[in-house]
Amino acid sequence: MVVQELKKAYLIVLSAPSGAGKTTLCKRLLEDFASIRLSISSTTRTPRGSERHGEDYFFLSREHFEEQIQRNQFAEWAQVHGNYYGTSRVVIENSFQEGLSVLLDIDVQGAAQLKKSFPEQCYRIFISPPNLEELEERLRARGTETEEVIQRRLANARFEMQESSKFDHIIINDDLERAYQELQNLVKDRLQLTLKRKLNV
Repeated sequence: MVVQELKKAYLIVLSAPSGAGKTTLCKRLLEDFASIRLSISSTTRTPRGSERHGEDYFFLSREHFEEQIQRNQFAEWAQVHGNYYGTSRVVIENSFQEGLSVLLDIDVQGAAQLKKSFPEQCYRIFISPPNLEELEERLRARGTETEEVIQRRLANARFEMQESSKFDHIIINDDLERAYQELQNLVKDRLQLTLKRKLNV
């Protein structure tokens, strides 16, 4: 059943260590909230498989991307494994003009940049595993990563969990249904509170 939400544009930023369940929670939010749009990132890497420009990513040349960096056109950006990735300010602002909130699935560094770019609209939620031991069990249960990758993800998780105190809320994903209910309530409450403040002006 689709949740009926009040029309206040907002940036909903979710960050989490790999294996904490963030992707599943993002998918459910998009299914339940009709006026939340998933942000489409820009990148200089080449498309993979059936990826399409404007649907999966905005695929840009390195020259074009660097030009946009110089013009401060990105709300956040980073260079990863030799390729640029970023979130366009125009994409966010166009969604806001349509009355749509924007959902971003992003790392803690990107979340910090977004907070600086949109300090009033940015609402950051950190999805945390119960502990690193359980996170390691989840990563190993996938059976898709090498030991080197698992150790790198765990090292990243330690850093990310230390940064979680800077977020507006932390959700412990010890049970997916409970965690999603908490996330859904936080999003509903924040959108409603923002609109009430506007009405009282």
